[in-house]
Amino acid sequence: MEILGVLGPTSILLCFLGVFIGMIFGTIPGMTATMAIAIFLPITYSLEMIDSIGLLIGLYVGGISGGLVPATLLNIPGTPSSLCTTFDGYPMTQNGEGEKALKVGITASIIGGFFSLLILYFCAPFLASVAIDFSAVDKFLIIIFALTIIASISQGSLLGGMFSGLLGIFISLMGIFPDNNELRLVPGFWEEELYYGFTLLPVLIGLFAIGQMLKEAEEGMKPAAHQDIDLKKGKKSGFSFGIFRKQGVNLVRSSVLGTFVGMLPGVGGSAASITAYSQAKNFSKQPEKFGKGEPEGLISSESANNGLIGGALIPLLSLGIPGDSTTAILIGAFLLQGIEVGPLFITSNPDLWNGIIYALIVANIVMFILMFFSIKYFAKIVYIPKYIIFPIIVVMCVVGSYAINNGVMFDVWTLLLFGLAGYIFMKIGIQIPPFLIGFILGAQCEKYFIDSLKGSNGELTVFFTDGPMAVFLWVLILLALGYSLFGNKKNKKNINQEAA
Repeated sequence: MEILGVLGPTSILLCFLGVFIGMIFGTIPGMTATMAIAIFLPITYSLEMIDSIGLLIGLYVGGISGGLVPATLLNIPGTPSSLCTTFDGYPMTQNGEGEKALKVGITASIIGGFFSLLILYFCAPFLASVAIDFSAVDKFLIIIFALTIIASISQGSLLGGMFSGLLGIFISLMGIFPDNNELRLVPGFWEEELYYGFTLLPVLIGLFAIGQMLKEAEEGMKPAAHQDIDLKKGKKSGFSFGIFRKQGVNLVRSSVLGTFVGMLPGVGGSAASITAYSQAKNFSKQPEKFGKGEPEGLISSESANNGLIGGALIPLLSLGIPGDSTTAILIGAFLLQGIEVGPLFITSNPDLWNGIIYALIVANIVMFILMFFSIKYFAKIVYIPKYIIFPIIVVMCVVGSYAINNGVMFDVWTLLLFGLAGYIFMKIGIQIPPFLIGFILGAQCEKYFIDSLKGSNGELTVFFTDGPMAVFLWVLILLALGYSLFGNKKNKKNINQEAA
């Protein structure tokens, strides 16, 4: 089989392990797929690239899927993408249909995952082949578009989202200026340590692991009150695949929406879930049942949030732009191995591209088998006390950050610094995903901006007259800005109405 020739036993085993660990992270409220990947990223430094991809893809799929469990049993979204799962999943549990709800969600998840995988397989190479001919101006405008999308879907505050992204860009520019090798934006006492800027990995781990744990510690880490939840009560509460007999349109529509939203840089899983759920309700023959334990709503949410996995990988692998905070961390894995994602990635690394596709296949199958046939026992993970798990995670974070550059203590201080920064960011409204993507894309944005000016002898008009692609990208940027302004105005209006 070709899949065994590409992945190998070690890769498949690591993928299996990644799914299992990712499911645990997704199942425990407050711990997400993003945190799981950030914590285990240092381990990939010592692995072959194909093996590390198996582990990380497994963590990604398992983490997103695991969010179904607390959303259904405790009415707490395990991940942002499982927000709408609570609307019908938890009422089903209250009605004694907990096991049925979980199995419906698991089945919808694998369908959405495979649908997005097909879109990834056919769309990413096409986009990459088109992007090969992009000029420096086009690449600069693509990055601006990505940052604009982040701001337009910012949570709560448009200005806050834009500021977060710009702050990330500012921090990314610390270090030497490539054209003259002069230091900039660096305090005098850190000149030697920050010659090449902050190392990406400790920044990632600090923001998404240490910062989140500090927040959880402040709120209290008492274990969830154990409830004797009756997952199955009565004959009608049993699961049957016949539930999906009339859900074909809902599944396809929700998977398409999840994949499409995943393709938009910085949008995130909650937007995919909400969009699919609202459309399912709009087209349903019985919309009044939504929110009261309707499997149709659960199917739309779970197929959409697993559909975003393949969608988020499309801009990452074809354009080098992270689709969400989780795929932003995946960039760190490629950088650790000396591989640059972008238009040339697929043609330059065919084995790795096939490995990603096969890892997604394996991860989805493993996720379905593990969760579907052992969900009664797996559901108990929601009650693991955080005060047992968090100290272990802190040790893993410190060791991983210290070892990534063969024992650089400043990387540990970077971890703690950005962990504290992540905690403060949550307090003052700076949004971490826009900050992170700004941090990752900042240096590239500057590079393509300077290259564009060099090619035009310093003429700024080149950004508007470079060609039809530049015009098209400006249209997208303006549409994104218009959408963000309209959405921000609408949200303020809704808030004022609720206050009144």
